[in-house]
Amino acid sequence: MVHYKRVVSRSFDLAPGILRFSAARFRTQKGKKTAAPAKAKGAKDGKKAPKKVNQKWPTLQASAAKFKRGSPKRVPLRKSLVPGTILIVLAGRHKGKRVIFLKQLQKSGLLLCTGPHSLNSFPLRRIAQAFVIATSTRVDVSGVKIPDHINDDYFKRKTVVAKKGEDIFASGKTEYKVNEQRKTDQKAVDANILAAIKKHSDAKQLQGYLASRFGIRKGQLPHQIKF
Repeated sequence: MVHYKRVVSRSFDLAPGILRFSAARFRTQKGKKTAAPAKAKGAKDGKKAPKKVNQKWPTLQASAAKFKRGSPKRVPLRKSLVPGTILIVLAGRHKGKRVIFLKQLQKSGLLLCTGPHSLNSFPLRRIAQAFVIATSTRVDVSGVKIPDHINDDYFKRKTVVAKKGEDIFASGKTEYKVNEQRKTDQKAVDANILAAIKKHSDAKQLQGYLASRFGIRKGQLPHQIKF
């Protein structure tokens, strides 16, 4: 009587018709031999060969490659953004307001805009051109003079550093307060802007246009609106 050795397959059905191991995997594994680990040169009696010590030592440590920061490139301005163009703000606490574009700041490439503040409570502020929509309405701001000190450094907030030994949580949350310099500059710039608005042919309608917020009413399609 011939006795057959029972062979238990490592593969089994995960689901009807789906095996744990494919036939291709069994073909690659069948008859595969594992190579014996190669002996290191210089080893005897199964001992590991000693590691060679570097006999040459650098006299001076090589300096790491320095990262070169290129000169800052000027951000290109969209063709529709001309000084005096009325913009619609799309993000931030003033989103939906209509503001007047004054100029592009040299260092950061951001847009310097104003409300004016007396019409829509929008102060002198920097906005990225990605967050505004340029309209076809424009105001002649060629006679408006903007002080030279109003630049990117003008808008940087000063961080208060706690002195040694003081508790940083003792004073609580510090609130931002507008300094007198900001108030003076705001009044000076807005006075020139309001004078330019009064020279416009539709001065009253333009003031109401700047004071109102932008919104889409029922039945309006955004892609069909002509700004």
